[in-house]
Amino acid sequence: MTQSLVAGLEPPYYTAVFTSVRADDPEGYAETGARMLEIVREIPGFLGYETARTPGGIGISVAYFRDLESLGAWQNDAEHQAAKHHGRAHWYDRYSVHIGKVERSYSFERA
Repeated sequence: MTQSLVAGLEPPYYTAVFTSVRADDPEGYAETGARMLEIVREIPGFLGYETARTPGGIGISVAYFRDLESLGAWQNDAEHQAAKHHGRAHWYDRYSVHIGKVERSYSFERA
């Protein structure tokens, strides 16, 4: 899980919201997740991410991208495609992906 939040960004930008249900700590999941983070951080236009998981296995990850081209680069990355295929076969009971355009953004942080 991420321990910090992505602060308000200058719109417009895009989000990829991934919600999932999976077993606790499936084999190879953490290592693949770390590799996916390495890859996405190298994509020009990637702005950040946040992720959280409940003890019951429901997870939500939100990735932020400057434009649809950078989001498309992530969606079409060959290693990411392979990880998605493996996840459907081994890790996830179900998941959904929601792509959105953000038109307003702000944040708050207590001093």
